[in-house]
Amino acid sequence: MQQKPSQEELFAAVDELLAGEPELPPPGERARLRDAAGVSQARLAQVLRTTKQTVKNWETGRSEPRVPQRQAYLRLLEGWAAKYPAEPEAEPIPPLTPPPTPASPSRPASAAIATPRPAGSARPVPSVSRRAAGPRAAAEPVADARFPNGPLAVLDGDGTAYCFGGLLLECPATTVPQLVEWVLKESALGAARLHRHGKDSDPLIVLTASAAARFGLPDRLEDRRGLRLAEDHPVVKQLARAKWKLTQRGFGPWPRIYRPAQDGRRQCVQLAILPWDALDSRAWGDAAGLHPADLARVLGVFASRVLTPRGSTAVTGLELMTAVRPTTRPVKDDASGTWVSGPNPGALTGPVDPAPPEAPAEHPVAQDWEGGFLDEEAYQWVRDPRLLVDEECLLPYAVGIDINTAFLAAAARLTVGLSEPVHVHAPVFDKKVPGTWRVDLSRIELDPSLPSPFTPTGLPPEGPGWYTTPTLAYAEELGVEVRPTEAYLRQETGAYLDPWHDRLKDAYLATSADMGIPVDKDTDPVAFLHAMALHKTYATADETLLDDLRGALGDPRTTRMGDADLAALLRRHRQGAMVLTAIKSTVKGGIGKLRERPQGRHYRDGDRWPALERPTWRPDIRAAVIAKARVNTHRKMAKLATLTGLYPLAVLSDCVVYASRGPSPLDFLPSNGDGTPVYGTFRIGVNPGFCKLEGVQEMAWAVDLIEQGHNPARHIKGGDAVLDEGE
Repeated sequence: MQQKPSQEELFAAVDELLAGEPELPPPGERARLRDAAGVSQARLAQVLRTTKQTVKNWETGRSEPRVPQRQAYLRLLEGWAAKYPAEPEAEPIPPLTPPPTPASPSRPASAAIATPRPAGSARPVPSVSRRAAGPRAAAEPVADARFPNGPLAVLDGDGTAYCFGGLLLECPATTVPQLVEWVLKESALGAARLHRHGKDSDPLIVLTASAAARFGLPDRLEDRRGLRLAEDHPVVKQLARAKWKLTQRGFGPWPRIYRPAQDGRRQCVQLAILPWDALDSRAWGDAAGLHPADLARVLGVFASRVLTPRGSTAVTGLELMTAVRPTTRPVKDDASGTWVSGPNPGALTGPVDPAPPEAPAEHPVAQDWEGGFLDEEAYQWVRDPRLLVDEECLLPYAVGIDINTAFLAAAARLTVGLSEPVHVHAPVFDKKVPGTWRVDLSRIELDPSLPSPFTPTGLPPEGPGWYTTPTLAYAEELGVEVRPTEAYLRQETGAYLDPWHDRLKDAYLATSADMGIPVDKDTDPVAFLHAMALHKTYATADETLLDDLRGALGDPRTTRMGDADLAALLRRHRQGAMVLTAIKSTVKGGIGKLRERPQGRHYRDGDRWPALERPTWRPDIRAAVIAKARVNTHRKMAKLATLTGLYPLAVLSDCVVYASRGPSPLDFLPSNGDGTPVYGTFRIGVNPGFCKLEGVQEMAWAVDLIEQGHNPARHIKGGDAVLDEGE
């Protein structure tokens, strides 16, 4: 017979039940605390030995942490809660609501339907109609109640403003000041901020050539050096009379027109003027020539997944860094009890001068400096033709593989310095400390058929030099004893670029998926390469030759499509390719902008230039990203050489060329017995850091170029590759 428990035992059991497990903060508070600490989901997952998706699930309430992560996670959140107490929002964000109900699609696209103004409405509701023709955007964002008409509009000469999702607005403005007033008071355009401490994106109006003429703008800027209207131009005078201001860039291809904020409300409109080459063809392809509705779709997809464009893709890439990790946040002033602006932990909070070896030669700190400079750049290397072997030269093909968004992959989980550099003599190298170190790597013997991982030329160093932490960490990985003689180190560190990386990676994968490209990491490489080939064919196909295309595409779906459906498919791929190119250009240009050089004919070495006053002018961070991308490529090349005896013929930034027995990367890349890729080598797929086919040529063609001193990686695609770091 079971013995009855005592009263004391029952009370102890009840007390234990009442105590239970310590409760975690609600999901939203978990995310707030992590953001306040400046830690990304990926970094937190790494610390807690779990996955980024699991952390995301904890912060959205889809799942709860279990032992052993639960107690560690609770301890971390309690520490953050003590350090970052809850603060009031800078401005309340209304709940999200669906976009307004469209009018009947049977109405002509150029027409507009007047919508009565609701009683008590704070702003007039613009007249709208929905365009009937053309495919809808691949992914339309959930509308913010404050910006129901989306982030931007493309304005045509008849006053029709084409918005993302097919919405049409009627703009009655005939002058630029009237246009700005209409945008701010009636258009309901804009986009919500990407971070709780950030700012909403200002509305963007893209002017076609006919719209520019409507507002009295010339069809071409006469000032080809400054790229701006003269101060005495009638449009500039109109803005001045109406008390509108222009930024220091003036009225150029991307003018920003504003007044100081009133009652916490921004008064700013961004314009993009197509006839003035606002959309660079290197970043946007032929987007400027699209119908306004199609251009609104392309720019709208980019804006919803990345950021509303604020200039060139390089400018947008830099702006995205502060949009996802703002410089400041509200902090409570203990003396007054009021909320004031304070530095945001984990962010770049103010401009700092670089160390002399990190600076470009024009910088004030580099004047009279004779100690050498960093040379952390992307690869431009060709193997010495004397090291080519007969077996390689007799192979039929030279195959180029392209590493997807190599700089973006390098930015992931990269610890960078957040504070000013501190000069240290005879430091002990620590791969966890971001910095610039002076080391002699010239005596290291490496395989001459591979480029040196320490220089962009691939040639061995000739003496002591300055290197970033990623380069020297890889040297240690290769068994080199790293003994710096001096260094410039940063004590405050963090994975500053992680949220930037996450935003751009998600945008790249989502847009690729729209094109039917498999984005699963475990996708069959054959299926991926086939999908990429189809996408390339669709994106470059001639719509006037539909019958000829059906038999050549190799896609059974097209044989059952009518002409209209096939033409729509081709347009979708062409426009998707524009978005993908713009995303890649945003990555490369954003990294390049971290070291923006001085511009203008009146500049003199040693003078400061405007970019130096940005917190994001950080050449050391740019150097660290490029160095990590370069050593990542070397690691894969070295692993492939060890496993197969194959050596690259040439490397240009993120393109590597190999001799091959067949026209596919799968003809020379090794695989395991089950067909999966060998860990540590180049891996086929769409994810950042994976690779795809760049181009194929005859091996004799590649050998001929190498013997002439040219780089076949530059031409493997069938044209000249552009090495553009965004400067």
